[in-house]
Amino acid sequence: MKFKQVLLVFFAFLVLSCSSEFEKIRTSSNPELILKNAEKYYKEEDYFRAQALYEEAIQYYRGQKEAEDIYYKMAYTHYHLGEFILASYYFENFAKTFYNSEKKEEAVFMSAYSNYRLSPSYKLDQSYSVKAIEGMQNFINTYPHSDRVAEANGLIDIMRQKLEQKAYEEGYLYYKIGQYQASLVSFENVLKDFPETARAEEIRFLMLKSSYTYAQKSVYEKRLERYLETVKLYKNFIYKHPESKYLKEAESIYEDSLQQLENLKS
Repeated sequence: MKFKQVLLVFFAFLVLSCSSEFEKIRTSSNPELILKNAEKYYKEEDYFRAQALYEEAIQYYRGQKEAEDIYYKMAYTHYHLGEFILASYYFENFAKTFYNSEKKEEAVFMSAYSNYRLSPSYKLDQSYSVKAIEGMQNFINTYPHSDRVAEANGLIDIMRQKLEQKAYEEGYLYYKIGQYQASLVSFENVLKDFPETARAEEIRFLMLKSSYTYAQKSVYEKRLERYLETVKLYKNFIYKHPESKYLKEAESIYEDSLQQLENLKS
């Protein structure tokens, strides 16, 4: 028991000593010593201490040749610590500040990639997904022959799938709760924004059902134009998906819509 207590005291003393030594270096006003230890911590993957020392060092080396490497590694300390908002900012700022650097291409990619790391589940706000897509597209446009173009395109596809899923779920939710006009608008936007979607057949069918139910539930004065819209959506659906698995139900909707139009015109 006593041995354990001694051991705990020893480790506590060691931690305090290390912390005290680190603070002496950080506040030493000796740029060479600060940068040397920042490099040491960075190599040891102690990014927290490395970051603190790089932040001190940059104040002394700003405008000098060392500044490029310091800023580059500062950005990576934020990235490795999971501080992706700051990482994206520092990588972007590096690319702007050191525009002739051979590391600029990597920095542009990493700024976008940091936003990709912030991209959440499709159920949540997709602001960072949008930022990442814009950043990756900028990277591809700026460096079309880069070895990382394929990776950037792959990441764009992943994030667009999230955006598509979120947009689809929004339209489907409106449909389920009976907000048929909102459902139509949302589904139309999905087809507009994601023309290659694998859900196109299902979405067009749901638009047809939404339009049909919307017409049924409309006040008398609005039914004519809304059944006409349903017929229009049916014709587009059949044109796009002539062998659809929803064909039988779609035809039933079409036939009843024609009958309702006849009744309304008589």
